[in-house]
Amino acid sequence: MKELQPVYFALDFETGEEALGFLERHQLTGIPVKVGMELYYREGASIIERLKQNGHNIFLDLKLHDIPETVRRAMRNLASLGVDVVNVHAQGGSRMMTSAKHGLQEGAAGHTPILLAVTMLTSTDQSMMEQELLYDRKLHDVVLHYAQLAEKSGVDGVVCSVEEAELIHKHTKLSALTPGIRLPGGNAHDQKRIATPEIAGQKGSNSIVVGRAIRDAENPFATYQQIKEAFTYGQSTAHS
Repeated sequence: MKELQPVYFALDFETGEEALGFLERHQLTGIPVKVGMELYYREGASIIERLKQNGHNIFLDLKLHDIPETVRRAMRNLASLGVDVVNVHAQGGSRMMTSAKHGLQEGAAGHTPILLAVTMLTSTDQSMMEQELLYDRKLHDVVLHYAQLAEKSGVDGVVCSVEEAELIHKHTKLSALTPGIRLPGGNAHDQKRIATPEIAGQKGSNSIVVGRAIRDAENPFATYQQIKEAFTYGQSTAHS
C-alpha cells in the first residue's frame, strides 16, 4: 500500500481548465492534489486522467456514504481510475467500510488505493453535535469511536481535525489526515477546528490538506513550499 503524502493541495476550482491552468501557471505540476466534489462532479474521470498524465498523486475526496453494496460497487469503479487515496464517511458503519475496502481491492489495477474514513467534519463543533445531530457524547469520544470502528473494518486511516490526531495515534494504528489547515492569522472561513501546518505536525498529523491558503496566495508556489516545510518541521520537533 502507498503512503499518504505530507501535503495535498485541494483543487477548489469550478472547472478542470481552471485547476490545470493554475497548477501549470504557478509551477505546481506534479504535487499531490485533492480532487473534491465540486471539481469531480463537473469534470468526471477525465480530470483524474489529466492529473495522472501530469504526475500528480491524487486524493479523490468524495466521502461516500450509502448502503454497503452501493459503496462497494462505487469503490470498485473509483479504484479503476488509478487514484491513490479515497474516502468514506465512518458514520456509514462497519459493514459499509468493509464493503468499501472490498470494492477497492476488486477494482484496483496494480495497487489498492489508501482508504480513509471521515470521522467528523472540521466544520462540526460540540454545539452542533448536541443541538443539530443529537449526539449526547463529547466530540472527541465520537471521533475515537469511529476511528476504532474504522480500524476493525480494515480502513487504512482517518480524516480528523488536528485536535484529535494525537488521540487517534494513542488508541489505534491508523494514519491521520487533517484538513482545516490555515496559516498563522489566516481566515478560518467555515472551519471550526483548525490549526497551522507546524502545529499539525507537532500534534501527530501524518498528512494535511490545504486549499485556499495556497490558491489565494500572492505566490502559490512559495506558499506551498512554506506550508510543506512548516509541517515537516513540526513533525521533526514532535519526535525530537
